[in-house]
Amino acid sequence: MGPAGRVTPVRRCALILGLLAALPQQGQAAGEALVYAAPERAIEAVEARQGVASDGRYIYAVDNSTIGKYAIATGTRVAGFAGDAEKFPHLNSCTLARDELVCASSNYPALPFRNTVEFFDPQTMEHVRSADFPAEPGSLTVLDWHDGRWWAFFANYDGKGGAPGKDHRHTVFARLNPDFSVAEQWTLPDSVLKRLAPSSISGASWNGDGLLYASGHDKPELYILALPESGTVLRHVGTIAVASYGQAVDFDPAEQRLLWSIDRKKRVAFATRLPAAGEARR
Repeated sequence: MGPAGRVTPVRRCALILGLLAALPQQGQAAGEALVYAAPERAIEAVEARQGVASDGRYIYAVDNSTIGKYAIATGTRVAGFAGDAEKFPHLNSCTLARDELVCASSNYPALPFRNTVEFFDPQTMEHVRSADFPAEPGSLTVLDWHDGRWWAFFANYDGKGGAPGKDHRHTVFARLNPDFSVAEQWTLPDSVLKRLAPSSISGASWNGDGLLYASGHDKPELYILALPESGTVLRHVGTIAVASYGQAVDFDPAEQRLLWSIDRKKRVAFATRLPAAGEARR
């Protein structure tokens, strides 16, 4: 407790973690017994509405046109970016790659789709440059650097922000060329699409185990995905129940299985140590 009985941010986060630890060890969304991974750390961040990224020392909480930089050791906000909402209408997921904070940005829910990649200096939080996408197969929600290449999710939706003639089943995962054009693409398996409906993939991050961990828009679960040996449909390896409700996620580069995610209603970023993929169920 702080002065005059005020609950401090650190104490509030401790209370949140205590409540989350008491949740049933099962998948809340579908009712089946899933492996549940409880968060081990929480940081309050007013910008935690679209997602979070981590460089091992700091987290970067993302809102539509703002980003807050917080020290992991103390939870203190140390810097930030506040952009023009017309130029940055919908920042989605971010990741640290090649000494830059790189963010997927879209014009959601406007149509036709217009996606950009936004580059920031993580030290100063200054915007450095933008890059346009030459093709728009959907609304860009995820951009991640893995195995020397860029990878992306292009979301499609059943309702708000959905393009005519398309729905969540038209969500695309793609390996990109250096100019951000699509080199190869895959669709989601039915077992994941059923859980996402009517929304789409909102976040995803490659892990050191060679698997992709994806989150939807509002369900408390992660989908473990793998590239297929053949064909154009991703393989659903397993599902992990978590405390956060969708949105963008990012693995901590300092700890292979430590995943950062958010609870947008509580404006909190969580660090969750995930079990091995072999322990998860579909």
